[in-house]
Amino acid sequence: MVFTGRAFGSRGTRAGEVVFNTSMMGYQEILTDPSYCGQIVAMTYPQMGNYGVNREDVEAARPWVSGLIVKELAPRVSNYRATLGLDEYLSANGVIGLCGIDTRALTKKLRVEGAMRGVLTTEVADPVECVQLARKAPRMEGADLVTQVAPREPVEWHEGLDERFVAIRGNQQNKRRVVAIDCGMKRNILRHLIDIGCEVFVVPPTSSAGQILDLRPDGLFVSNGPGDPAAVGYTVETLKGLLGRLPIFGICLGHQLLGIAMGARSFKLKFGHRGANQPVRNEWTRRVEITSQNHGFAIETKSLEVAGGVTTHVNLNDGTLEGFVHRDWPILAVQYHPEASPGPHDASYLFDCFTEMMSTGRPPSGEEMSAAQAALQRRTVRA
Repeated sequence: MVFTGRAFGSRGTRAGEVVFNTSMMGYQEILTDPSYCGQIVAMTYPQMGNYGVNREDVEAARPWVSGLIVKELAPRVSNYRATLGLDEYLSANGVIGLCGIDTRALTKKLRVEGAMRGVLTTEVADPVECVQLARKAPRMEGADLVTQVAPREPVEWHEGLDERFVAIRGNQQNKRRVVAIDCGMKRNILRHLIDIGCEVFVVPPTSSAGQILDLRPDGLFVSNGPGDPAAVGYTVETLKGLLGRLPIFGICLGHQLLGIAMGARSFKLKFGHRGANQPVRNEWTRRVEITSQNHGFAIETKSLEVAGGVTTHVNLNDGTLEGFVHRDWPILAVQYHPEASPGPHDASYLFDCFTEMMSTGRPPSGEEMSAAQAALQRRTVRA
C-alpha cells in the first residue's frame, strides 16, 4: 500500500517498522523515547503539533523515531512553553514527517496485517521502487537495537521530578543506592527513582553482574528499550547472575529481559500496544489502571509461571501479561510505563513497591500493593 501526502520536517529516505500510537497528545515524549528506535510512528489522533515542542518534556537528548506520520499538522503553535514548532523540531533533528494522508486507513491496515516494514521518502517517486525499499528494510524480529541507544559509560543521575506536574513524595532521609541498567531509558524513570529517595547510578546494558555488584547497590532497575528482547543476550546473562541476589525492578524491555532470564519465552505481538489509554487490571488489588504503553513484544504467561513467576497485571484488551513478581525472589516487573502518568497517576505506586522491596528483601504482597495504591491516591488528592 502506498500513501502520498505532504512532507514536513527533514528530507530524505528512511525505512522502519510502521506502528500506530493512539495517544491524543504526547508526541514530544514519543519522538524522544528510545524504545521507538527503528520505527515509523503513525498517530491516530487527527491533529498534532498544536502545542509545539519545549525543552523540558523530552525523554532523551534527541528523537529516536525513524519517521512520524500525522493526519493534520497544526499550522500554528499555541503554548507559552513552546520553543519550536513540530516541523522545525523534526527538521533540526533529521526526522522525516508525513501529513495529509488517511491515517485511519493506515491504522486499519496495520491492525489487520500487523506491524509492517515501510519507508518514508521525499526522493523516490516510483511507487514500485518504494515498495521494494520497504521490503528490504530489516525485520524487528531478531533485531538488537539496544546497542544503538544505550550509553557507553556509567554515569550518576541527580535530576528529580518537577513538582508542577506530579505529586512529590518528599525527600527521603535514608538514601538507597540503585543501579539502573540503561537499555534506552526514558528520563522520567530516572526522575521517579530520585523521587523515591534513591542514589542512581546508570550503567550500560553490557555491564557484568560482577561490575554491578561492585557498586554495592540496594536494588537494581532494568529499563525500557527498543528491539527484540531475545536478541539482547548479554543483558539476559547479566540478569541470570543477579536473580535472587538483590531486589530487581524492570519496566517494558526490562520486564521482558527479566522474564527471559528466569526461563520464560517472549513473542512478537501482532501490532503491539502503543498509547496512553491502555487498561490494565491489577490481579491482586482488582483495580484497573489507565496506562501508557509502548511495546511490540510480550512474555508468554504459561512459560513464566513454570519459571516461578506470578502474574500481577493483565491487559484488558487482549489478556496478555502486563506484570509479574517472582514466587520467592525480590523481583517486580511491569510491561507498561508507570512513570509516564498519561493524565492519571494510576501506576506510579509501583516505584513505592520497589522501595518496599528494597527494605524487606522479598517481592511485594497484594496487601503492600494495595497500601501503595491508597497512599498514592491520598498524595494525588492533596496535590
